[in-house]
Amino acid sequence: MSDDARNGTATADPLADGLALRASELSYRRLFEAAQDGILILDVDSGRIRDANPFLVHLLGFSHYEMLGRTVAELSPFKDANSNQAMLEKLKKDRYARYEDLPLKTKDGRRIAVEFVSNVYQAGNKEVIQCNIRDITARKQMEQQMSLLNACVSNLNDIVLITESEPLDEPGPRIVFVNQAFERLTGYTSAEVLGRSPRILHGEKTDRLTLDEIRAALGRQKSIRRKIINYTKDGAEYWVDMDIVPIFSKAGECTHFASIQRDITAEKKNESQLLWRTALFEAQVNSSPDAIIVVDSESKTILQNQQMIDLWELPDDIRDEIDHRRRLEWITSQMKDSTGFAKKVAHLYAHPREISHDELGLVDGRVLERYTAPVLGRDGSYFGRIWSYRDITEKKKTEARFRRLVESNAQGVVFWNTQGEITQGNDAFLKIVGYTREDLEAGKINWIALTPPEYAHLDRRCIEEIAATGSCTPYEKEYLRKDGTRAPVLVGAASFADNPNEGVCFFVDLTDSKKLERQYLRVQRMESIGTLAAGIAHDLNNILTPIMMGVEILRSRVKDPQASAVLETLEFSAKRGTDVVRQILSFVRGMEGRRIEVRLEDLLKDLENIIKNTFPKDIRLQVSTTADTWSILGDPTQVHQVLLNLCVNARDAMPNGGCLTIRAENAELDDQYAAMNVQAKPGRYVHIVVTDSGTGMPPAVINRIFEPFFTTKEIGKGTGLGLSTVMAIVKSHAGVINVYSEPGKGTSFSVYLPAMDVSGEKGKVRSKEDELPRGNGETVLVADDEASILTITAQTLQAFGYQVLTATDGAEAVAVYAEHKREISAVLTDMTMPIMDGPATIRALMKINPTIKIIGVSGLNIYGGTTLISEANVKRFMTKPYTARDLLTTIRAVLDGA
Repeated sequence: MSDDARNGTATADPLADGLALRASELSYRRLFEAAQDGILILDVDSGRIRDANPFLVHLLGFSHYEMLGRTVAELSPFKDANSNQAMLEKLKKDRYARYEDLPLKTKDGRRIAVEFVSNVYQAGNKEVIQCNIRDITARKQMEQQMSLLNACVSNLNDIVLITESEPLDEPGPRIVFVNQAFERLTGYTSAEVLGRSPRILHGEKTDRLTLDEIRAALGRQKSIRRKIINYTKDGAEYWVDMDIVPIFSKAGECTHFASIQRDITAEKKNESQLLWRTALFEAQVNSSPDAIIVVDSESKTILQNQQMIDLWELPDDIRDEIDHRRRLEWITSQMKDSTGFAKKVAHLYAHPREISHDELGLVDGRVLERYTAPVLGRDGSYFGRIWSYRDITEKKKTEARFRRLVESNAQGVVFWNTQGEITQGNDAFLKIVGYTREDLEAGKINWIALTPPEYAHLDRRCIEEIAATGSCTPYEKEYLRKDGTRAPVLVGAASFADNPNEGVCFFVDLTDSKKLERQYLRVQRMESIGTLAAGIAHDLNNILTPIMMGVEILRSRVKDPQASAVLETLEFSAKRGTDVVRQILSFVRGMEGRRIEVRLEDLLKDLENIIKNTFPKDIRLQVSTTADTWSILGDPTQVHQVLLNLCVNARDAMPNGGCLTIRAENAELDDQYAAMNVQAKPGRYVHIVVTDSGTGMPPAVINRIFEPFFTTKEIGKGTGLGLSTVMAIVKSHAGVINVYSEPGKGTSFSVYLPAMDVSGEKGKVRSKEDELPRGNGETVLVADDEASILTITAQTLQAFGYQVLTATDGAEAVAVYAEHKREISAVLTDMTMPIMDGPATIRALMKINPTIKIIGVSGLNIYGGTTLISEANVKRFMTKPYTARDLLTTIRAVLDGA
């Protein structure tokens, strides 16, 4: 180098200067391209990129060519052209700029944070801007994470306490961090505890053994979890459940220990109560007579008592099984309906909060009551389920027996409440009141509404007595039946001990007994009338005897024709009076007289001649007898009097003419007939029927027609002794008389007189069941409103091989037939029933089944020949009362198509 150069003077060697500049540029270029920060060269006037080093090109993801000509603003996610111009103006003015957190956008859209430093310098004859760009994205993310972590830790409800790992000996590790939860719980501020040992939190009750375990674990740099008592700044105790974990550096060195502590003071305070409750619950479960098992939310067994093991007779591998699902599988196998039980269990597992209460039948015949419910916390959280089983086999047997007792009871039985509701009732009660079970289940039967107003005070007195003593004295009343008629009943009621507002009531149907009572009163009245009549007859005899004797004496002395005529009138009147007295005495004394063999054919022939010669010609007479009609043992005059009186009454009942029918036939009365007529006894009889088509009689008149001096005829046309005499004669012959009548439909008198005993097989009464035709399991519907007739008819048919359905009125008969029409082979229906009578019932049945086989029954034989019956496809007709032989023979003939 020349001296001029050393002295700093310019050299005149341009080549040397060019080489030096070239060497400097190459050196700069190598640094530019090798730099680990991004470098941009910007045009100072336009702000556009003139050059970018490889690091920056790689960082932003553009190619070198794509970088050239862009502005820094184009690399910003905000693309603000004004910001680019403002940056240029600031650089030109200050020649230097620094941005610590400038966002840039990469080619693929990622956003990065950079530290941006720029300055202006001269490059040849032009100024340029050099920008050094350092990627601080990772650092910013770390700072953000640390900020978030610090915020989370500071705001945790659990305590976070960090200590240094050294020294572990006295005075122990120092606290380097606590969060706000620590300050809230302990009362210490972070300034008061930082740099101090955690031992400031320990006190008198802090367990030393626990502290030794913690110290040993930390010495081995191991995690540990313990519960311990600590103390606040003001000395109050608190419990924490803490996890202590070591914190390691990247080099693997344990630098700190972090303690996460949860305040469990409240739990500890409740723990003693919880332990007591748990012990109490276990004691209740173990002492319960029920079989109980408690499972958690995962169906793991928590508790089961010995009763559970004994009730199910659990095998050894099942009784100690933790998984309750396996136990349920075994229990399911013991069920009669194992499939149904499995579905119920699956449903409960799908609906864990559901309560279930049902009954289970086991294959060994036992019946269990099951109750299962969820175990929930106070906040409603689900912990598990409790299952309870109780053996109710004996209870079910008792209930079944009680139910059978109620349902089969001949008395009416109902369960009631004080609101008037009848909650349950047996068939006997429904039969009494005439309602159906559907009416009962629909709540249509109310015991208050059933009671007529005049008996309401008796019900109120009964309720008062039940409230005072629990039961009431039986009393008589009437019930209003569904059809509006009344049913007399004897009522007894009592309330339940566990619920005085509910109870049971028993009813005895007094219909039959009331009928017998009326008959008895009628007999008593007739006996009283007879006594009175005997006295009157005796006095009249005393009066008439002198008159008759005086007439005889006067006739011999009086010769005047006019006086003789008066004497004849007196004699005729006296004789008529004598006949009346004789008739009264005959009634009173029972018509005792001679008894000889009487052939009804002869009597009927004489009677037929009398009627034809004396009765009006508009009365048609029909007389029929069988060729082998049995003879009777009796007084022919009295029997003739019976027939004549009945025919005269029939004549008077047909003022405009009609048909008079007299029929005599053999009859064998059996227990069936005797049950339908209390006056009759089983045996051989001659049956005489006198029927007219006259005006008929209402029930009120029928009940009195046999009373002496009772008559419906006008004054002077009847004495009221005709039918009472007939009754007396029939009774004196050990016979039976019945009357059937309907207003407008005529009257039928049915007389049974005992037949004479004859020797030989022909005279024997056939009573053996094997001589009577039997059924082959056919079903017969019997409809009759008379309970006694309905019962004995059904019993007879059942005894001889038939199935029987019953109905108490026509409407019920139609309903029963509609329900069982495929089963019913024949229908036996009374012709006079409430709601819907026999003809209407037959028409309704014919609409259901035109080929139905029907047997009509009535006390009046007029139905047997009506157009209605013949058109209605009625196969046979029977007259009440009928014998078992009549019933079975008729049924068999109809079924066989005979």
